[in-house]
Amino acid sequence: MAGSSQQQSGVHDLRSALDRLRRHPGQLLETDREVDPIADLAGVYRRVGAGGTVLRPTRIGPAMMFNRISGYAGSRVLVGLMASRERVGLLLDAPPRRLTQRMGQAVKDAIGPVDVGRDKALCQEVVHRAGDPGFDLRKLLPAPTNTEEDAGPYFCLGLVLGSDPDMGTDVTIHRLCVQSKDELTIFFAPGRHIDNFRRRAEAQGRSLPVSVNMGLDPAIHIGATFEAPTTPYGYDELAIAGGLRGRPVELVDCLTVRQKCIAAAEVVIEGEILPDTRMAEDRNTHSGHAMPEFPGYNGPANPALPVMKVTAITTRKNPILQTLVGPGEEHVSLAGIPTEASIYNACEAAMPGFVTEVYSHSAGGGKFLAVMKVDKSAAFDDGRARQAALVALGTYAELKNVILVDGDVDIFDTNDVLWAMQTRMQGDRDILTLPGIAGHVLDPSQTPEYNPLLPAKGVTAKTIFDATVPWEHREMFVRAPFRDVDPHPYAPDLFPEPSGDGGSGHRD
Repeated sequence: MAGSSQQQSGVHDLRSALDRLRRHPGQLLETDREVDPIADLAGVYRRVGAGGTVLRPTRIGPAMMFNRISGYAGSRVLVGLMASRERVGLLLDAPPRRLTQRMGQAVKDAIGPVDVGRDKALCQEVVHRAGDPGFDLRKLLPAPTNTEEDAGPYFCLGLVLGSDPDMGTDVTIHRLCVQSKDELTIFFAPGRHIDNFRRRAEAQGRSLPVSVNMGLDPAIHIGATFEAPTTPYGYDELAIAGGLRGRPVELVDCLTVRQKCIAAAEVVIEGEILPDTRMAEDRNTHSGHAMPEFPGYNGPANPALPVMKVTAITTRKNPILQTLVGPGEEHVSLAGIPTEASIYNACEAAMPGFVTEVYSHSAGGGKFLAVMKVDKSAAFDDGRARQAALVALGTYAELKNVILVDGDVDIFDTNDVLWAMQTRMQGDRDILTLPGIAGHVLDPSQTPEYNPLLPAKGVTAKTIFDATVPWEHREMFVRAPFRDVDPHPYAPDLFPEPSGDGGSGHRD
């Protein structure tokens, strides 16, 4: 699949991605009305297109470009680039329903990044060094807050690139809170590879040089969110973006630290994660809250986070700062579609052809809930379906619940999935619970306070909901057989083209 279609896609950075969206009505909304980045920007987008686990009312809508930011002349902020599955399909050259397979193939077709010279360093058209008079991160970049309770302004889509001399290079997205003119705190969920690099450097009394890359080709952001075992320790996820585009991601040397950065990035923050230095996440606000994360809650501010000392900010001319609404549909796309691909590839290797589709549902923020469609052909497959769920749980550690459905259920239609659960499942025989397994620290129910049987935060019970029909009773569960009639002649306004599969990827 990493052939001519990817090479001819035309999307190679954020600006070419936006050009593509402009050719598709309803996918990009641009406004010249001035907006405050503190709570107002996210408050607007909550109503326009955030979706996901955001407090209602919200909706899935267009990406949005704010061209005038209060207090930041000439700055622009983009939000929601990948906050719909349809839009991700447009940006990655795939029907929305086939994004799972598209991402799975990109892992197999991975192409590693390459180094380029300064002549291709678009990210360094404008340079601000920490030693320059008046250098102040807070004034140079309009980092937003999602809510008025946030610990501070955050960079929510900063792709951190770090490396270890023995283990290789890693890229991951972390929440970065602006603390001073040249300091950021960085939150690492347990097990993150760059945090392991940091710990190894700290044990030797060294800082860890990193670059924070923002405003990127969406293939880079979504490729970077694969996790182990699909991308093992030291695996450079930029290779997956290369597989998606059929060409390598281009890197250039940073100006002030011994690290690489992405040459076509809109914004790069260079710096070092300091050894033996910690800082309270809400030290400037004392809000007690961090920022809203993908489960939909404002979690507590961390009392002691590693600190990144900023040494330079480099940008393109008229840069676009890219952000997201923490619990929104964009997180579902970023985390969920790679999760689907990892589960699909693992199941395909274990039982070829049996699992036909996987969807990491919005209700779980792309991490906690997977809906899996299986193709049964014998009584033995009743057991294979549950085995597939176990493969999924073993493949993606943060997955909490799995719903299994048959081939006649649309996994992207929540009503259809819930219908299967109501008519094809009995709680006492079709729900399997696996207690005391590692999960995710950002789920507030995964704590000993919520369940005293849990040994630590981030440990949970995992559940399989088998909503598939037992093979021996399959004749009892045949859906009502409507005639397949083309509705176009009768309702041309609703169906402007003759109906077909089309791969719309619609879900409610």
